[in-house]
Amino acid sequence: MMQPMRLRSQGRGSPLLCLSAALLAVALLPGAAVADGVTPTEALRLRDEVKDMFYHAFDGYMQHAFPLDELRPLSCQGEDSLGGYALTLIDSLDTLALLGDKERFAAGVEWVGKNVRFDINKTVSVFETNIRILGGLLSAHLIASDYATGMKIESYDDQLLHLAADLAQRLLPAFDTPTGIPFGSVNLLYGVDDDESKITSTAGGGTLTLEFGVLSRLTNNTVFEQVTKNSVRGIWARRSKLNLVGAHINVFTGEWTQKDAGIGTSIDSFYEYLLKAYLLFGDEEYLYVFEEAYKAAMHYLHHDPWYIEVNMNSGATVWPLFNSLQAFWPGLQVLAGDVDPAIRTHAAFFSVWKKYGFTPEGFNLATSTVQNGQRSYPLRPELIESTYWLFKATRDFRYLDVGRDILASLQYAAKCPCGYCHISDVETHKQDDHMESFFLAETVKYLWLLFDLAVGPDNIVENGPYKYIFSTEGHLLPATPEISLVDEHCLYSEAFCNNSTDRGYISADGSSKHPSVNCTHFDERQTVSSQNSLSNVLSTTRGYIKGVCPGLSHAQKLGISYHDNTVEQNSRSHENPDESYTDQSSVQIQSSSVILISHPATSPPDEPLETGSRTQYLENIVVTGDSEPVEVSGSSEGSTENLAEDTTLGISEQIEVTAAEEVASQDIHIEDGTS
Repeated sequence: MMQPMRLRSQGRGSPLLCLSAALLAVALLPGAAVADGVTPTEALRLRDEVKDMFYHAFDGYMQHAFPLDELRPLSCQGEDSLGGYALTLIDSLDTLALLGDKERFAAGVEWVGKNVRFDINKTVSVFETNIRILGGLLSAHLIASDYATGMKIESYDDQLLHLAADLAQRLLPAFDTPTGIPFGSVNLLYGVDDDESKITSTAGGGTLTLEFGVLSRLTNNTVFEQVTKNSVRGIWARRSKLNLVGAHINVFTGEWTQKDAGIGTSIDSFYEYLLKAYLLFGDEEYLYVFEEAYKAAMHYLHHDPWYIEVNMNSGATVWPLFNSLQAFWPGLQVLAGDVDPAIRTHAAFFSVWKKYGFTPEGFNLATSTVQNGQRSYPLRPELIESTYWLFKATRDFRYLDVGRDILASLQYAAKCPCGYCHISDVETHKQDDHMESFFLAETVKYLWLLFDLAVGPDNIVENGPYKYIFSTEGHLLPATPEISLVDEHCLYSEAFCNNSTDRGYISADGSSKHPSVNCTHFDERQTVSSQNSLSNVLSTTRGYIKGVCPGLSHAQKLGISYHDNTVEQNSRSHENPDESYTDQSSVQIQSSSVILISHPATSPPDEPLETGSRTQYLENIVVTGDSEPVEVSGSSEGSTENLAEDTTLGISEQIEVTAAEEVASQDIHIEDGTS
């Protein structure tokens, strides 16, 4: 058995501090990224270059691989990687719409509607099928069926929506478990295989709410939304006393089989969908869980500017590793309004890209080397995604320089005859004959959006009729009234409220047809006291919610508590999380609100987070559609040296690494897809 690895403080010679200083100097010093900043003229050229990149890969797929799932860009062949139903085309539809290519978008929608069927004897990943296929179908349906998008297809008759409903119905058997957490795979024709593993990842069970929730609202079938909410509840109910979740769990017993907590592999999009489900649906239960989970992550996992993996029960460090899937986190922090730490972390992550030309799947922070067995870069979008969000929030042109560097790396080392290749080794830049569908669904999409935003955006995300939430696969999910306002607690004047079972309406003068409905409208000019806790901040995301309604505290209303698996690990739990809910009528009504986060890492997780000056960020990101720049402390060119000094702290000198045997003795498995 391998002995646990330990890192001891060596004063200023600490290897992790040296790592931070060396890498961050590359990313943060003026002029280090590129010789000259990106000008508006160059941003336009770069946007067009990204568009050409998309069509080189898309045309390569259509000519050499379609209708198989994915392209082999070196050999110019195709392969079925998920289910054999033109995965890359479905995943690319909303990117075609974003680029304004109505002709190819319409042709793709028509072909999918006529030819794709899911009554096939295929065992597929629930997670991947949901984010790539179900999300792709729903996004394309919402674009193709709406005149307001400018991409309405006259002959379209909801074919993709019918396909999406059929597919989701075939995924439902996976949720038939005692915990409500779904199996990882399901056969589309016969349901769950008898020998299917009972172990699934946290991301696999917690990254379903957006797609299934949208489908429920479009079909008026609540079962899709309910089973995915129950899955989130099943995971959160089994969190540790530190409010941390592990990486893998037994869907029958609820026992954690891998207790490493982190923000990357196997967990990442669990956090992402908590916040985004709230932003899209207005359901404060997701907000409450996100608040608690985020506070714990920032307290136990955050070693500014890096994030590590710890034991979910003790908080002890088990793995000082940056893995590429962590790179989504700064973008999520922008959505949450916590921009300052996002800036520092993004700079640290980009310093790894600068070192190799790409981010490896794993980078060991203790040795400052590529992690053995995790040397590849499979065209992942996460760092580009966060770059887009940070530019959107700050308008700091430094992020255009980052985008230019990333584009140059892809063009120089990843471009191959028929598309773009995986990089099998970031040090040698050896190419691998594979191109995941998410390259077209996300990687190219976020690069194009970044440069388009710089030149004056002309696309449905920035200038369209709706505010959009991006799924973890980069699919566009609009906050239309049909999707976002169905169950919202308080909306505009004369809007719908459902604080009561009567579902009353608020008239223009504020009176209600049902006295039991109580909505308090919010003045956007109102300031927020920094002493208020997160759950009581009366703030709002302009463009989503124009009022704040009194609501129950979810900690009380839902009675959410953790499960002690030491008591029940030998028995199969068949309990319904709903059974532990307290009587709502006996709970004092409190206010719920939009999240506002400010440096939670400085406070213990059991203390309320204070709100600070981050209110303005909520008004200048995607959920508002505003395009005014935001001044961010430390984000201007003149302050990069101070920022470098602030972010070279690295991981604490007191870190003690107690790597678990399974982690120390074998390579960590990175799941396919984006999580």
